[in-house]
Amino acid sequence: MHRVATIAAIVHQHAEDAAFLWFRRRREIDGPILDETDIGRIDQRLEANLEGLMAAGKAGWEAAQARFTDYAEPSELFVLGVLALRWGDSGAIAAAIDGAAVLGDAGLSSLSAAIACTPRESLRPLVAKWLDTRDVVQCCLGLSALWHHRVDPGPRLPALANHSDARIRSRAVRLAGAIKRRDLLPSVLAALDGETPKERLTAALAACLLGETRSPQPLIDKIVASQPELAQAAIEIRLLTMPTKAGKGWLQKHLDQPALRSVATASVGLFGDRAVMPWLIEKMREPDLVAAAGAALRDLFEVDFGDTSLFVVDPALLGEDFAHLDDTSLPVADRVETWWDEGRGGRNHRPFRSMRLLRLNALRAALAAADTPLADWRVTRRFPAWI
Repeated sequence: MHRVATIAAIVHQHAEDAAFLWFRRRREIDGPILDETDIGRIDQRLEANLEGLMAAGKAGWEAAQARFTDYAEPSELFVLGVLALRWGDSGAIAAAIDGAAVLGDAGLSSLSAAIACTPRESLRPLVAKWLDTRDVVQCCLGLSALWHHRVDPGPRLPALANHSDARIRSRAVRLAGAIKRRDLLPSVLAALDGETPKERLTAALAACLLGETRSPQPLIDKIVASQPELAQAAIEIRLLTMPTKAGKGWLQKHLDQPALRSVATASVGLFGDRAVMPWLIEKMREPDLVAAAGAALRDLFEVDFGDTSLFVVDPALLGEDFAHLDDTSLPVADRVETWWDEGRGGRNHRPFRSMRLLRLNALRAALAAADTPLADWRVTRRFPAWI
């Protein structure tokens, strides 16, 4: 880390902008609104600010530290983590890890994202050390590096998949599923009885990726019924691992349950059956289901709805009954109906695959073939700045 002449205001602006841009990226990276090109443009702006901090040397690090001191948030920790890892400075890396410990799971997630933005060659000296340490945070970071770069740690992984700490165990199980380590299926199935619902759901997906879809089904059904914050992800796994006819019957039961109507409605697009459109349009007329129906619509069509007038950002435009909603993108039933009736949707539009659709496609491909690892769907497209 070197010291160079800098303009303090510009360096601090780089730190602020980098944190903001990552916050936006984090919010949209697996969502239905932006595609790989949209995220790529955010990435280019983010990278420019990170490079500005790198070029500023010690002043850049001090600016990032000052922001984290004032705002101890995941976004600010992400910036610290990227700088520390790219420099390879042991003191800076230790400071970033200390910050992660303070923020808990959110801090681990932030440094995991920083690892994803760090070249393999910069991580190589660190990962083996992290995996062999007794420090839980560092071991989790080592597993995050393997996950993001889809690297098999070989004989190290079994011990990690059976580790006494749930955070380490869950990350190792996730990695085992992604890279198709079928030899670890017993450990993955054992993790179905993990300490937390989130750990158990992670194990359920890993088991499915390893070809064992029957054993996790009772667990997934239990999570759907009892864990509202995980219900959407659990339904997704269930439907992606069932024949279409059986899946529709299973989902119908949940559409009839008041507590699950919304999350079940949001999932009907996973079947890819556009015959559901008339029903879906009617659900757009109900305040309680309009957001869920909009989510299902986005799953059904590879269309950039931002280029259409089918969604509005002000719920009050849908009528008095919708004004209380806090969603920022809701479908207008009458406009969607006209769009559907005139051309059955999707015509005269460039193909558009949102980040969510890319994720779903990666899951489908990995679930369909025993030897196909889970692809990194978060690879984005970047363009020269003048385009």
